Parts: sequence; structure tokens; C-alpha cells
Amino acid sequence: MAGVTGILGTASIDTAMLPAAERFDFWQELVARESAPARVDSPHAHDFTASARVVDLGTVKLSSWRYPSLDMRRTARHIRRSDPEMYHLALPLSGHGAMIQDRRETRLGPHGFAFVHTGRPHGSWHRPDGPTAGPLSTVTALVPPAALPIPARRADRLLAAEIPAGAGMGLLLAQFIRQVVGHPEQYAPADAVRLDTVALDLVAGTLAQRLDIEETLPTEVRATGLRAGVEAFVERHLGDPELRPATVATAHHVSLRTLHRLFEDADTTVAALIRNRRLARCHRDLADERLRGLSVRTVAARWGFRDSAHFSRVFRARYGFSPQEHRDRSMPRRPR
Repeated sequence: MAGVTGILGTASIDTAMLPAAERFDFWQELVARESAPARVDSPHAHDFTASARVVDLGTVKLSSWRYPSLDMRRTARHIRRSDPEMYHLALPLSGHGAMIQDRRETRLGPHGFAFVHTGRPHGSWHRPDGPTAGPLSTVTALVPPAALPIPARRADRLLAAEIPAGAGMGLLLAQFIRQVVGHPEQYAPADAVRLDTVALDLVAGTLAQRLDIEETLPTEVRATGLRAGVEAFVERHLGDPELRPATVATAHHVSLRTLHRLFEDADTTVAALIRNRRLARCHRDLADERLRGLSVRTVAARWGFRDSAHFSRVFRARYGFSPQEHRDRSMPRRPR
């Protein structure tokens, strides 16, 4: 078998576990099962070493793929045989190529998502940037059109168009997909329902922003996008000692009351979010042998804690032991 494991509805597959002669056929079956039946061609078909991870959240399916260069075509014949009726967003993380649908073509690259409908013929090709480049990497999201609050006639305008992934909602969606498929072990199976909702809202927000129809989205969908933006902002500014709910609200042009209301349904407040993520970074760094030379005070200051006594108190409250005790427990003993 090709190394399948289960976490949060997750399947991890590596063709290296199979005999070389069986790898390419297995990969085509995998694409048909986890995406949609299509014809896949590659100059590496004789020894197709590739891997994939698929996280099924319930409605949305997120995936990461690593493979050598390939061409893919989904024809009317494939559609008649199996039509899952899905929107497919693909973000290449390396290499270059193109996606074609409805006589439109968009270039593939790390700068943006390619967007297609699996119920219509389409094709793509993907190549490394040079002869010495490693395997290609892509992350994808499969979403049923009916699950999104965007009329199909409007979404059709984006078929085979590039949706930027470097700013705005596209950036948040890209970060979300990479986080979930990259670290499924960080989530319990019970988290799937909430992650599914977040994925749907981020996809809807990304498409709506590209179509300039964000104001038509339901309030709760827009709230998810704003909350994701706040969390990403907090993550980027954890080392700033001035980071607090008031500065977060100002950066997002909302009142402090609106910001607090945004997190009413979450399991945390904005202040707790900032504190707990700072503590998590300190917890990680204090256990890192490469940072042994930094004092506890310095590590705390790196992540926005200016008062070392306060840091020690909140660290102990969070983890049950002091920062120094955590460091002493984590560090391998040096030979005398």
C-alpha cells in the first residue's frame, strides 16, 4: 500500500512505497478519486515519484500535492463518466504552467489561484522552473458551488482566471490551506466542522473580493474573513510590545467594541489570543537548544513581553511550571 494514515479525516499517500511500474497508474486513480477523473500525462510516467495529502473537512476538501512535471486534461467523456460538480482552486507553490477552460487561459504560478469548474472540460500543464528544480508543489481546495453564497453566473466570470494569493482574502485563504494540510496533527477530529465553515467563508470572501461584490455576502461570512485577517495580523506582530486589542482594532478600521463582538462566538478574546500565541512562541523557543544562549528575559522580550515577572506568572499559569523549569526539562544534558 502507499502509506495511508488518518488524522482529521486525512489521507497521506506516497507513491515511493509502490513498485516503479505501478506508481503512475496509482496516481491517476488517486486524482480521479480525490479530485475528478482526468487524463494525466508526464515524461516521468515510467517512474512517477509523487505524494499527496488530502484533508476532508466535510464540505470542503483541502489537498497538497508534490509531483514531477505533468499535463492534465478533463474532457467531456470524463465528465459524463463522473461529475462531482465542484469548484477547484489550485495554488502552485513552485514552477510555472497554465490552466485553460471555456477558451480562457491563465498562467500558473505562486502568485495566484487558478479557478475552474470540474463540470466543464479543462486542462492544465505544470513544469519546474529549471532542470535542477525539485518536485512541483501545489495546494488545492475543492468546494461545491451550492455551498457558496455567490451566484454561479457571477462565479463563472472567474473561470480560468487568476485570483491573487498575495494579499487580501486570497492571502488568508492560501495561509489557511497551507496551515491545515501542512499540520493536520494540530487539530482534533471535532475541529473539522469549524474548519469547514472557515474554509467555505474564506473561499466565498476570496471570490467575492475578486468580483467586487463583498457587500453582498452574509454578515457571518464577512465576519469570518475579518476574524481571519485579525488573527493573521496578530501572528505577524506578536513581537511588538504595543500589540493590544486597541491597536488591532485601529489597524482594521473597526471600533474596539466591534472587534470584541467579532470574537464572541470564538473560544477566546483578542487579548487572550495575543497572550496565548506569544506564550506558545516563548514555549517553543525556550525548548530550542539553538537558542540556549538567550536568557529567559530576552526570549520573552522577543515576543512582546516587556515585564519578565509578569511573563513568568502568565507562563506558569498557562503551562504549570516556570519558564526556566521548562527550559531545564527540554534541554539535553551536556556531558561533563
